[in-house]
Amino acid sequence: MKNRQEYILRKAMELYALKGFSNVSITDLQFALDIGRGTLYYYYKDQDELFYACMERYFLEPKQRVLSMANEDAGIDGMIQTMLHYLQGLEEALMTFDVKSINTSNVNNLMFTAYSKFPALHRKAQRLALRELELWRKAIYHDQRAGLIRRDIDCEQIALMFTHIKDSYDNGLGQTQMDFRLLEKTYSEFHKLLKVI
Repeated sequence: MKNRQEYILRKAMELYALKGFSNVSITDLQFALDIGRGTLYYYYKDQDELFYACMERYFLEPKQRVLSMANEDAGIDGMIQTMLHYLQGLEEALMTFDVKSINTSNVNNLMFTAYSKFPALHRKAQRLALRELELWRKAIYHDQRAGLIRRDIDCEQIALMFTHIKDSYDNGLGQTQMDFRLLEKTYSEFHKLLKVI
């Protein structure tokens, strides 16, 4: 039963990412999943519940897992590795889809729709964003105390900038594939600017 539920989530997420939530009907889901309406409703009471479950499974749960395992005493390098681990997991999850043309615009549109439609989901995402920001602050303070980065920087602003590196990412190159290696380079280059010379 768990495998069937996972399959439903994956195929539904593919459809939502490609067409947008409002353009996917129950009939579309039935056709893509090759199951009857009754079977679909056995697992999820309606399309809203299925969409909520998809967004939680593919976007919130991986981030929550990674942030809960983050080392509170890590510096910036450790925090960069934590975020890259999260992004690698996201990339691997997206690569399990049969359709490989899902890009950052698809994902951003889905998240905007989900957070507008489900305030509870938005609150969960906000809590995770605050947790990430807190971890960046601690990493910056750690490296400042260790003399690894400049002391004249505004830690709050730098923590926000680190979170925005990921949050505002869009390759803008018209590519269909998301390339998270660009993020690794951006994190590293920004970190270099903070280091003591």
